[in-house]
Amino acid sequence: MPRKMIIDTDTASDDAVAIMMALRHPDIEVEAITVVSGNMPLKQGSINARYTVELCSMDTPVYEGAEKPMVRETHHAEWFHGPDGMGNMNYPAPKAAPAEGHAVDVLIDTIKANPGIIVVTLGPMTNLALAIERTPEIVENVSRCVVMGGAANVVGNVTPAAEYNIWCDPEAARICFRSGMPMELVGWELCRGEANLDDEDMHHCKEVIDTKYSHFVVDCNVFALDINRNWLGDPGIGLPDPVAMAIAIDPSICSRSSKHYVEIETDGEFTRGMTVVDELNVAQQDDYPVSMWAYHREKGEPWTTVCWELDAKKWKELLYAMSQDEVKL
Repeated sequence: MPRKMIIDTDTASDDAVAIMMALRHPDIEVEAITVVSGNMPLKQGSINARYTVELCSMDTPVYEGAEKPMVRETHHAEWFHGPDGMGNMNYPAPKAAPAEGHAVDVLIDTIKANPGIIVVTLGPMTNLALAIERTPEIVENVSRCVVMGGAANVVGNVTPAAEYNIWCDPEAARICFRSGMPMELVGWELCRGEANLDDEDMHHCKEVIDTKYSHFVVDCNVFALDINRNWLGDPGIGLPDPVAMAIAIDPSICSRSSKHYVEIETDGEFTRGMTVVDELNVAQQDDYPVSMWAYHREKGEPWTTVCWELDAKKWKELLYAMSQDEVKL
């Protein structure tokens, strides 16, 4: 029986590839896609998600949610993904309208109706935080919450300290990471270096696999490719959301992980949105320097799995498999 999943996304180019992977995987049944403001304004993110669903010849409902962070000003990322979020490829408008209902309500109802569901967040965590605040008991029904966000004790990509998704709405992320939901932190750093799609990988997608899906993987990320190389110094396309989705689908793609307390910085001027990982378990000591971690200690053993390393070969093999006309695993 396929595993049930709900995807919360601020759909731009890499989100779209992640959605494609989940929709086309035979062992995953996507119950709904919920959209949040982030990379794109809400309406454009919704358009991009609905286009991707139709590309995959699916009818998965797409619901619109929070139009802004819980307390912060709104900041989008057209500068990274292009004005339409999809590399300015001018894809046709989707035929389907957004599904009726608010994303927060849908998250609550879908999680309540599907014990053991996998939640995957690909954008700011506003929708999920609002759902948890309204109905805290949904936490018990989630088997895994795979979060594309943060940077586990490494550099950020929107500030020196923070990754974009968490930085956009750190208050929301804090609510989620404090909730006790079984979180899996897949930081943006896992998509870097050898996990990038380099020239050989892009050639393989375009010339060897040569399907509408494999072309989509590369083409909608062409805007991000230029910035990734010229700004971040990486060899090709970094795909943080598809990497997180790959781990959601196949946890063994994360080749090294461990459980830790994770806190989100909300007050720092220079560290807003930083994912503070207690890598050495010092916060489990009940002393003054770590007294602010008492909430975590009182709640129990660490409940966040931090993914430290990626099997780049297995991740790309899964991406390639999901890009074939006929999926074979």
